[in-house]
Amino acid sequence: MPRHTITSPRLRRLAVLAIGVTTAVTLTACTADTDSTTTADHGGRAAASASSAPTGVVTTQEASKIVSAYENANNRANAARDSRLLATVEAGAVNVQSRADYQQFKTWTKKEQAEYGSPFRYERREFAIPRKGTATWFAVSATATGAKDRALLIFDKVVGTYKLVMALYTDKKEPLPELAFDKNGFAEAVDPAKQVGNLAPNQVGAAFEDLVETGGKKTGAKLASTPLTKSARRLYTERDRQDNSKYATTRYFAKPPKDPSVYALKLANGGVLAAFPSSHTGETLLRSAFMASYKINPSKREAVYNSSSRVVIVDEYQGQALAELPPTGKARVISREYRLVDSR
Repeated sequence: MPRHTITSPRLRRLAVLAIGVTTAVTLTACTADTDSTTTADHGGRAAASASSAPTGVVTTQEASKIVSAYENANNRANAARDSRLLATVEAGAVNVQSRADYQQFKTWTKKEQAEYGSPFRYERREFAIPRKGTATWFAVSATATGAKDRALLIFDKVVGTYKLVMALYTDKKEPLPELAFDKNGFAEAVDPAKQVGNLAPNQVGAAFEDLVETGGKKTGAKLASTPLTKSARRLYTERDRQDNSKYATTRYFAKPPKDPSVYALKLANGGVLAAFPSSHTGETLLRSAFMASYKINPSKREAVYNSSSRVVIVDEYQGQALAELPPTGKARVISREYRLVDSR
């Protein structure tokens, strides 16, 4: 999120990339290394061998090949910032953010650029594959090469091809309860519109953005207090406590995400794990007394989209997040990641 500072007769903005990383996801599914696949009691294959046994949306072996194909294409695309190549294996919220990364790449430090372009693989994979007919997608938890934190990846079928649509990084400080698996070892997909506790999975994004827009005066009050909800609420409460607040006002407005798809899996405790998109704009507007003689200078990242100094800057942020919805009570947002994707 941007922080504004005052310089000479103009305003200078420093945009800050907001990335939230928290709770680990525990998947007791079948595992697959990057070079081999092991079938266990949970995952894409049912233990039963009868021809009438239910099947998953994909097998564990197929899922592992999909992840490996993504790795290969993603590594090539990142090295060349080739958004067209990346779009063959990515879609949804994660691709919106990846395209923004490519656009803003030239504003990064040499170290950031080198790290982003370094090839990697997803290791120690654990799959959560729903039964065929209940979903079109599957999830995998894995660790990227050289990283300590686990990533929760969701692959969905987009125009006939499985693509990565969400990717959220987690740590091990506050593990989630285990996912639920049926008697055949399949993860249990949940209707995102079905209420769990006091919210449905497809309502959590709007509730989270209400914290940013109103401080939680509406649906945001239905969310449990977590470090991430406190951080979101501070955007609202501190919006007019910045160094340049004498000269300009800052307001945030929730907006529909570019891709509204929500993915939900049942937890062993009867709750639900939801991966959802969220989005808002941030508007910085000069106060009327200063419009005749002041302008706001965009930051380097904002200037990628519009380099002109202006009396109002409107930034668009697209995000993705994870929430745990307990059987009763308030939903907990436990991971989120945002990108600046436009500035006008």
